Amino acid sequence: MTDTNTGSWDHEVDVLVVGSGAGAMTAALRAHDRGGHALLIEKTDRYGGASAMGSCLLWVPNNHLMAGVGVSDTPEEAWEYLRGTTGGAVSEDRSRAYLENAPVALQWLSERTHAKFMAQPAYPDYYPRVPGSKPGGRSVEPAHFDARRLGDDFLAMREQNLQMQVMGRLAMTAIEAQAVLTGQPGAMWLFFKLMLQYAFDIPFRFRSKRDRNLAMGNALIGMLRLTLMEREIPLWLNTPARELIAEDGRVVGVVAEKDGQPLRIRAERGVILAAGGFEGNQAMREKYLPHPTRSEWTCGNVHNTGDVIEMGLKLGAGLDLMDDAWWGPVTVAPGEDIARMLVIEKSLPGGILVNQRGERFVNEAAPYIDIVNAMYAKHSAESPCVPAYLVFDATFRKKYICGPVLQSSAQPDWMVRKLLKVGYLKRSNTLESLATQLGVDAAGLKATVAKTNEYAATGVDVDFQKGDTIYDRYYGDAKVEPNPCLAPIEKPPFYAIDALPGELGTKGGLTTDAGARVLKESGEVIAGLYAIGNCAASVMGRSYPGAGATIGPATTFGYLAATDAMAG
Repeated sequence: MTDTNTGSWDHEVDVLVVGSGAGAMTAALRAHDRGGHALLIEKTDRYGGASAMGSCLLWVPNNHLMAGVGVSDTPEEAWEYLRGTTGGAVSEDRSRAYLENAPVALQWLSERTHAKFMAQPAYPDYYPRVPGSKPGGRSVEPAHFDARRLGDDFLAMREQNLQMQVMGRLAMTAIEAQAVLTGQPGAMWLFFKLMLQYAFDIPFRFRSKRDRNLAMGNALIGMLRLTLMEREIPLWLNTPARELIAEDGRVVGVVAEKDGQPLRIRAERGVILAAGGFEGNQAMREKYLPHPTRSEWTCGNVHNTGDVIEMGLKLGAGLDLMDDAWWGPVTVAPGEDIARMLVIEKSLPGGILVNQRGERFVNEAAPYIDIVNAMYAKHSAESPCVPAYLVFDATFRKKYICGPVLQSSAQPDWMVRKLLKVGYLKRSNTLESLATQLGVDAAGLKATVAKTNEYAATGVDVDFQKGDTIYDRYYGDAKVEPNPCLAPIEKPPFYAIDALPGELGTKGGLTTDAGARVLKESGEVIAGLYAIGNCAASVMGRSYPGAGATIGPATTFGYLAATDAMAG
């Protein structure tokens, strides 16, 4: 950090935003609409950050779209649910700031930018038993977006994660993905339609394999990027921030590099840090996160290396939640750069997660954050849970996609022989032999499968209550009775893949107030400095109330940070 009253400036703006994800773009657009000159800087050669890679749902209680899908909500119910899930781990003023302003920010995005959202009427809050929860409506997702509107700038957008696409090509909304991956009626026609649309995007098919019918994260980033372009708000790629500049204790700018050359950028109204967490920094993972931990296990942006968190620390900023993340069990497929989260696979009937004793240790259909919390909490030398193993049989394999492997009805075993050969996908005609391949106790695995088969027959999971809640059943198979999340594991061959404790991104970072202003350890505001998204300690605390609890706060506090900066 440079603290000086002297020195020339290479570039001057009102608001400087460090990062280029959904929160960063929202902040820049809001600053512009409040009369400011904004600039975004992105350290890599791709814009969009982790937002572009993921689903980019927003969890927004009491939003303006809910009534249109027949779901009612009130501020009181939202407050009861958020406080019930976060358990008082977050200050009341930050929680209330989110609940009061998230609907405002969402409506502003919907009315003032190209962003278009759809409420998900059937995607429930993650903890239906907590008072104030809703069976749907609070999670909204971007609509499809035609990337042709971006021209060549589309190719500078960060790619969508492979698991968000069918066959690594076709873009689908979350609603469409749920239909296809759980085998709902009409899913094959939907898949065929998307495939035709992709194939006939001529002549772009000769330029790139990417689908220009964008969905999820790429769609939202595309919508916001188009708005930035129309308002002539600059976004500089290959421009990493290196140091914060302060004058008389107030942050007034940043030392950055642009195409390898140093430059000083002054920000008259404020610097907004929106550059993600530290999931790509192995040293920081080992320092802060539970062990074992590997950067290869992240589904997030490996370029998120905690740079701006370290910059804030040099100013005396406080930290919180650094040992936590947006956890989820992942599979690391050979030849892929980013892990895949087992969101749907773990919930489907006929699959179980077991530890090295061959025993189940969690409700597999629970929110993905709970799976990894259980993996770490129950991991020991006597009962290792890292890695765990997703075990299933030929019936499951025939019906459902698992990680990078399509169902055997579409991709039989001879088509995935490389994955079998390298041991990524384990297969055996007996559970005993499968256990040997996994290094799992064979007697324990056989006993667990026998018990699971009994539960499948009755529809009641006595041990972990899998399938008991509306959230559990969302990713179940409605055609399976009496419990859409339970089916027997009995038809050989038997299969398994490793399940590792990964995450969508880290959730610990700089402490902030209700206006996203960065705070010192003492609680004093660092004037001129804001932090949003995963470089700020999460307003969701150690919980994950619903789908979109990452991007919802990022956009909301981006909106608030820019509003506060331009009011100063």
